Amino acid sequence: MCPGFAHLGDVQDAIVDTKLVLGAQDCSVAQSGAHTGEVAAPMIAEFGAQFVIVGHSERRAIHGESSTYVAEKAKAVQEANMQPIVCVGETLEQREAGELEKVLDEQLDAVINLLGIGGFAHSVIAYEPVWAIGTGRSASSAQAQEVHAMIRSKLAALDAGVAQKVRILYGGSVKPDNAQELFSQPDIDGGLIGGAALDAASFLAICQAAD
Repeated sequence: MCPGFAHLGDVQDAIVDTKLVLGAQDCSVAQSGAHTGEVAAPMIAEFGAQFVIVGHSERRAIHGESSTYVAEKAKAVQEANMQPIVCVGETLEQREAGELEKVLDEQLDAVINLLGIGGFAHSVIAYEPVWAIGTGRSASSAQAQEVHAMIRSKLAALDAGVAQKVRILYGGSVKPDNAQELFSQPDIDGGLIGGAALDAASFLAICQAAD
């Protein structure tokens, strides 16, 4: 569960003695210092969090976060003994221009260049086709599987063990009626659920599909 910063404490209290674990939606690249308004990874870790989302498409688009900057955030998360959920994905324009693999390579290589391929042994990857987020459009299960397999193959070329271990989540308008088909694909290890998590019944149905 990755609530906004203001609700980390509330969710921490609510999930005591459950199977749920806590994460945050973003963090600062800085571990300490004078950075008013920023939330450092060690501050998030104090809530018992285990995960932090970095590089979400909205952060990349609205705040102009580069892949190098996202990689620095992933490093900060790991240094605070948590796992980054590294988001990657293409826009509709990039997909239609045949740039999907180029975009994913650039986004993943930034993390590999900073942390090494071993960095993904302590990370989660979330593939989120930007054109399918919050639009009601979803990649077909075949489209999503193709990209997940592409990501895993890229990692396997560098370290087969890491590629097999890393969890690759799909995030792009996952709904109760498509969750089971998506999650049944061999390289889709779960979902990064956004809008559907705002409705409890929908979110529970997606969790049941995963189960």
